[in-house]
Amino acid sequence: MKKLNIKFFAILLLVAFSCSDDFVNVDSPFENSEDFFNSEEDYQSALIGAYDPLQSTYLNVLLGEIASDNTLAGGESAIDVPGIQEVDDMIHTPINQQLRDIWSWMYGGVNRTNFIMEFKDKTDFPNKNAVLAQTRFLRAYYYFELVKWFGDVPFKVDARIQFGDQFSIPRTPKAEVYAQIEEDLIFAAANLPYIQPQTGRITKGAAQALLGKAYLYQNKFTQAATVLEDLINNGPHDLIADYSTMFENDNENNIESVFEVQYTDLEGAGFGCLQCSEGNVAVGFNGIRNYTGPLFESGFSFNVPTQEVVDAFEPGDVRLETAILDIDQWAADTGATFSIGFEHTGYFNRKYISRQGDLNTGDANLTNPNNYRSIRFADVLLMAAEALNRGGIDDGRAQLYLNRVRTRAMLPEVMATGTTLTNAIYQERRVELVGEGHHFFDLVRTGRAAAEIDGFQAGKHELFPIPSIEIQLAGNQWEQNPGY
Repeated sequence: MKKLNIKFFAILLLVAFSCSDDFVNVDSPFENSEDFFNSEEDYQSALIGAYDPLQSTYLNVLLGEIASDNTLAGGESAIDVPGIQEVDDMIHTPINQQLRDIWSWMYGGVNRTNFIMEFKDKTDFPNKNAVLAQTRFLRAYYYFELVKWFGDVPFKVDARIQFGDQFSIPRTPKAEVYAQIEEDLIFAAANLPYIQPQTGRITKGAAQALLGKAYLYQNKFTQAATVLEDLINNGPHDLIADYSTMFENDNENNIESVFEVQYTDLEGAGFGCLQCSEGNVAVGFNGIRNYTGPLFESGFSFNVPTQEVVDAFEPGDVRLETAILDIDQWAADTGATFSIGFEHTGYFNRKYISRQGDLNTGDANLTNPNNYRSIRFADVLLMAAEALNRGGIDDGRAQLYLNRVRTRAMLPEVMATGTTLTNAIYQERRVELVGEGHHFFDLVRTGRAAAEIDGFQAGKHELFPIPSIEIQLAGNQWEQNPGY
């Protein structure tokens, strides 16, 4: 089979899990737990259900990129998906629908993992720890997203969040949430193999990489360097030789991919339930408006790269043409035609726009099968370089990891140290990972956002607002994030 077959269980999931999961309204598959978790098959089915909300993280990627200085919202007009436009302009409020979607969809994922953990001791079977390890990775992943976006969050482990619980669950300091994330990922790394028999399953390497990232976000540089270097030195991953093939649909789950969100082109999505899509919705949103021509498909022209990020690439950097499509040059070369959307810059996120031939079924704009490369080995190398440098541990090894990435890009090695090396690593992260949803959070966690993002207010925009409806449904016991 091509990948972890979330779609193989699609009928089960449509019956078992609501696609409208919310912090205060997260359905459980069965009213009576006696009906479930009586066999390994039950646990595996519930685990597939816990993987499923990963597909809704397309919005986290799309909105995270637009929040940075890498891209503009774009779309058809200034009122096309107002919530996206507001985040781009840093004028978002607690009634932003897209932010509420991130909140509720990630809590849907948390609840599915907690449902398994609630009944983790009910039935024994061989290799049960492997199921629990994948479950705990997923819980860590969803909570990490929540902490990244919202800071202190309502927090519960090993039991479902039931209706009414919102009145007794406070916002928990993010340090406590991070402690659980670390614990979950340490368990996952200890109980998973580097190579899974089924492509798309979480691996030891994925757990190590996310653990290193969680440490880095907390400035725990020694811990981050230790776990990331263990993965670099002992894991099975490497950089692929040809960067231009990295994001093609026929090159998914390659040696550079440490963790991918698996997508397919099965039908089932609609604008009334985008999270119901089995495909990567962001790909259609990123696409060229009213496009006719070779190679690509049309899309909604959101998330358009800025001239600034194009200019950030050094002369001779072979990654530029893979990362950014210059549509005017492409049209001149091929005769392609297109319409100009809102905030048109002349550029598109080439990594994640629809290619002709990607689809067998479904809507090209809502069900694209191209996987999201959530954690790549290049990211691991650059995180390790940053931890070694900023932690004052070893600039020599930091240079080594940085230059592995630069050498593939056909760029000269960097031999700097100290702050100059730090800035070189930051720069490399931007151009290597452009279009992949990381830059805004890199700017925030390193204290550079206010200087780089137009409209960013220090002391406010490091976090996004808790959705006001969620605060109201919790009896107004949760304080809003500062500035909102």
